[in-house]
Amino acid sequence: MSRPPLSPAAIVEAATRVADAAGLGGVSMRSVGRELGVEAMSLYHHVTNKDALLDGLADWVFTQVDLPVVGRPWRTQMELRARSAREVLVAHPWGLGLIESRRNPGPATLRHHDTVLGCLRTAGFSVPLAASAFSVIDAYVYGFVLTEVNLPFEAGAAAEELVAGIDLLVELPHLAEMVAQQVVGGSYSYGDEFEPGLALVLDGLEARL
Repeated sequence: MSRPPLSPAAIVEAATRVADAAGLGGVSMRSVGRELGVEAMSLYHHVTNKDALLDGLADWVFTQVDLPVVGRPWRTQMELRARSAREVLVAHPWGLGLIESRRNPGPATLRHHDTVLGCLRTAGFSVPLAASAFSVIDAYVYGFVLTEVNLPFEAGAAAEELVAGIDLLVELPHLAEMVAQQVVGGSYSYGDEFEPGLALVLDGLEARL
């Protein structure tokens, strides 16, 4: 069975599989070549170097996130985009530290940013407010995902087991209250906090607009 021809897109797709399996630290020209069944040197005909490969990976992440539709209600579009970004980054957590750190944004990245800003500007956001809105929504989504993928427990009983091992003294009444109401005896899932938190962010932007 013949292998499909190499191309920048095929190489980036292979790199995503390596990153999913071994994390971003496992991505190298050699490991990606191995994933494709070719020598690493073969990749250099299509991708300049590892930096270019990482740029391609960052751009790939943005191809996976749903774009808002300019002209439709901004709040609904920001909700859909935020949910999509969360889903993509939870599935590919290596992308979290990558997408905002590359100095050579690709076409998908630039188109994504332009479309988000266009959606907000068309809805009446000033340029400064659109920039702030973009920043605060992404800060919320990225921060939420960072916590979500690193929690030391799964939803439900495991959360109860974790808090059961913490001595909640009377000097910590508010923490004890939250644990009693949110965790103990229920099926607490940190992921359930995403929608209420997103609503708080969008409520603030709506009031400012």
